[in-house]
Amino acid sequence: MSLQQISSFAAGQWVAPGNGARTIASAITGEPFATAGNSALDVQAMLDFARNTGGPALRQMTFHQRAKMLKALAQTLSGHKQALYDLSFNTGATQNDHLIDIDGGIGTMFVFASKGRREMPDSHVYLDGDLEQLSRNGTFLGQHICTPLHGVAIHINAFNFPVWGMLEKLAPTLLAGVPAIVKPATNSCYVTELAVRIMLDSGILPAGALQLVSGGIGDMLDHLTCQDVVSFTGSADTALKLRQNPVILNNSVRFVAEQDSLNASILGPDAVPGTPEFDLFVKEVSREMTTKAGQKCTAIRRIITPDTQVGPVIEALSARLAKTTIGDPRLETTRMGALVSSGQKADVLAKADIIGQEAERVFGDPTAFDVEGTDTKNGAFVPPMLFHCADPDNAQRVHDTEAFGPVSTIMGYRDLDHAIAIANRGQGSLVTSLITHDTEVAQNVVIGTAAYNGRIYINDRDSMKESTGHGSPLPHMVHGGPGRAGGGEEMGGVRGVQHYMQRTAIQGSPRMLSSLGKKWVPGAPEIQGPAHPFTRKFGELSIGETLNTASRTITLDDIEHFAHFTGDTFYAHMNDDAAARNPFFPGRVAHGYLLLSFAAGLFVEPNEGPVLANTGLDGLRFMKPVVAGDSIKVRLTVKQKTQRTDEYGEVRWHVTLTNQDDEMVAEYELLTMNAY
Repeated sequence: MSLQQISSFAAGQWVAPGNGARTIASAITGEPFATAGNSALDVQAMLDFARNTGGPALRQMTFHQRAKMLKALAQTLSGHKQALYDLSFNTGATQNDHLIDIDGGIGTMFVFASKGRREMPDSHVYLDGDLEQLSRNGTFLGQHICTPLHGVAIHINAFNFPVWGMLEKLAPTLLAGVPAIVKPATNSCYVTELAVRIMLDSGILPAGALQLVSGGIGDMLDHLTCQDVVSFTGSADTALKLRQNPVILNNSVRFVAEQDSLNASILGPDAVPGTPEFDLFVKEVSREMTTKAGQKCTAIRRIITPDTQVGPVIEALSARLAKTTIGDPRLETTRMGALVSSGQKADVLAKADIIGQEAERVFGDPTAFDVEGTDTKNGAFVPPMLFHCADPDNAQRVHDTEAFGPVSTIMGYRDLDHAIAIANRGQGSLVTSLITHDTEVAQNVVIGTAAYNGRIYINDRDSMKESTGHGSPLPHMVHGGPGRAGGGEEMGGVRGVQHYMQRTAIQGSPRMLSSLGKKWVPGAPEIQGPAHPFTRKFGELSIGETLNTASRTITLDDIEHFAHFTGDTFYAHMNDDAAARNPFFPGRVAHGYLLLSFAAGLFVEPNEGPVLANTGLDGLRFMKPVVAGDSIKVRLTVKQKTQRTDEYGEVRWHVTLTNQDDEMVAEYELLTMNAY
């Protein structure tokens, strides 16, 4: 049987396997079916292609254009999911495992596309944080900005998630405007190669935005500069070797690592048998041990329960694990497939033996278990294995040895402080979960363990129906962890995008900062439009376009009518003596919301026009009270514009209310949707 050729995509060309190619065997049968790798790849040409072709093309696009590109890629991949499913079975993964990897990866790309449109500007500069006033009169300001790095992102991914592992890095990288060279683990690179082919064949990506190395990367890391990024997922040993590359050290190349970790799950003292939390705990642990055959960087490796619950948990968990059907992942009856390779199987069994030096195996015999399906005798199958460590305080290997498979160790704790100490023995984890219905327990565990974790997952009867699970990193939240977990972060929404951008402090006048950020800054020039701004379409409005209204005098009758009409008869509006005793008021004052209502009356254009809806206001502040006899006027300025669809866009207006002495009495940002 001829072997499938898994190619690389380098400098715009597909390159077949060549010198240094490795043979890949099916995890199910152990039979070779593919070959990948070519030591003759021109890595400098790949880097040049990314930096000189891909980077400039991506940087010409705005964040919104790149977000639309991500959405189109995700839609394209969605149309080819079945082909990716069919190929992924060779990795030993079941159909449910595919949903995590393939559907999860595509979903992650959709989330970044959405966040790019909603949380980032339709421009080339991302504003990071608020303005800083650096001078007395506001003529000299500071603003942090983020812009794309002028290099390439090298993504070195693990074998367990050949699609999600690529897309969760690729989405924020492309959204930032940086090209990527993806290097998947060779054992499952054939799935990644298909996903890359689908994306490249779509014609959505500009040339040079995405390249693929199927096999080793050679000396690529020796050619990196300060503008490049290495994003790595894998073992701590490999991460350490890569970090120590002299070029990475000398050039301060950004290195983002997500490594293996000894993640823990803690059963709260309140979660006794018979409670929903106890059943939830057993279900979560079982799922994390068997999903992807335990080959997850977030899987539960240490099960921490009250001493009194060790026996019941072992009994309940063993009963649940006993129902796990192991076998050919293509069979609908299979609940756990194979490890990715025979080499991985050997590694898991060796690590399990090490753990067995300090813990007793209480479930799962790797020498005697059933495997369903024909032609699986040479597959990389192992059973779920549960160990019990009776003395976690004096043990070491259960806290530093990760068997990257369906292996976990249960250990007891005396009290909550003891549980926290045991969890922290992992010296840095991607995630620790806590199953409890007691908010005080949750508070103590979070305070005690957060410094050692990238994520803490708390679940109970209130959230269990909608929770995503201990082992599910979400694109909205950071994924990473301190210490052993690698010290890095991925995803986390826009935070993940910023890993591929440079934060720069910009100082200058309001006019300069307004122009750079495409966002009007108080003190920048105001533009007099040709007509009332509410009569002008989204595309016709200019940043800084301003309307100054006439004045309106506030009367005591206005205040009293508003109070009785709304029911807001707060004493500061209705009782002179009581209001005068308040240190903030000189006497009876106008309602803040009365001022907002009168302000709208001053600037609104009542006729039908391009303003479709008022969608809210942000940053409302009242600075100075208004009393009867005072007058107010409004300045309405176009602060920022964000296109939402082809039919309409969001306009953010800066609104200030001033009194008869030109003193500011209120300030806010008004949001409207305007026809395009």
